[in-house]
Amino acid sequence: MGNENKNSTAAVVVTYNRKELLLKCLNCLANQKENFCDIIIVDNSSSDGTEEAVGALPNVVENSRIIYFNTGANLGGAGGFNYGIRKGAELGYEYLWIMDDDCMARENTLAEFFNVDKKLNDDYGFLSSVVLWKDDSICAMNQQKTTFFKKYTDFDSELTEVIFATFVSLFLPVRVVLEVGLPIKEFFIWTDDWEYTRRISKKFRCYAVGKSMVTHESASNTGVSIAKDNNRLERYKYLYRNEIYLYRSEGIRGFFYEMLRLTKHITSVLLKSKGNKFLKCKIIIGSTMKGFGFKPNIEYVQRPESRKA
Repeated sequence: MGNENKNSTAAVVVTYNRKELLLKCLNCLANQKENFCDIIIVDNSSSDGTEEAVGALPNVVENSRIIYFNTGANLGGAGGFNYGIRKGAELGYEYLWIMDDDCMARENTLAEFFNVDKKLNDDYGFLSSVVLWKDDSICAMNQQKTTFFKKYTDFDSELTEVIFATFVSLFLPVRVVLEVGLPIKEFFIWTDDWEYTRRISKKFRCYAVGKSMVTHESASNTGVSIAKDNNRLERYKYLYRNEIYLYRSEGIRGFFYEMLRLTKHITSVLLKSKGNKFLKCKIIIGSTMKGFGFKPNIEYVQRPESRKA
């Protein structure tokens, strides 16, 4: 491993017990054309041999230097991205490219970000890829939003202004991180990317980039739904608590929007759920109430005067 960073950009990849997907993701990142990135791996203390698999790789793969961090505990997606974005800023990179371990970039995904970066003269908060699923349909859980009520659908346009995006191929200048702070690690899972990108879009114009595309190799192409899910109900406590934090920051508009969402979700549970209806409604209502008292601090990061590897 060299003493200086080779690239101005680092991809931040958060992983947890998905070794094979991670290795495939790394291969996609190493095969970028025209523009290249180093790779910061944030491992939430996987137990499936991820650390050993990464350790068997050369320190430099193609044009990418691999930097591995084991967090020592499962910090959740939110904690992992908080950790990785902090490290990327502290290591002196100018741009960070954020993603999960099941995000598969195309050869020109990063190059298209930089094409737009040049046209915008670095005047934006974040850029976001068009996210497809494994069958090349639009990935439902990663569809950006242009307003509170409207999803991004103009995929043929080079640039579309958006206010919400996910951490599946999000590109942002570190100068933005220094100004708005880090993702909120206490979210643990769900809504952390929605909150973070909205925090950015309140200060800067942000865009979906039609020619920058990735594939999200998630297990299914359906959005999160407590009405349909009977396997991981405890995790929904984070969802409803975190969403209250997000939408209450939008004032009256956000409050009424979230109340409409909650009404829709409870109705869906009562009409469509196959079992656990009382428990699901209890989780929705109880976690929503906790959200009103949920007041985590936003952490900030200081860039060192010189790069350190």
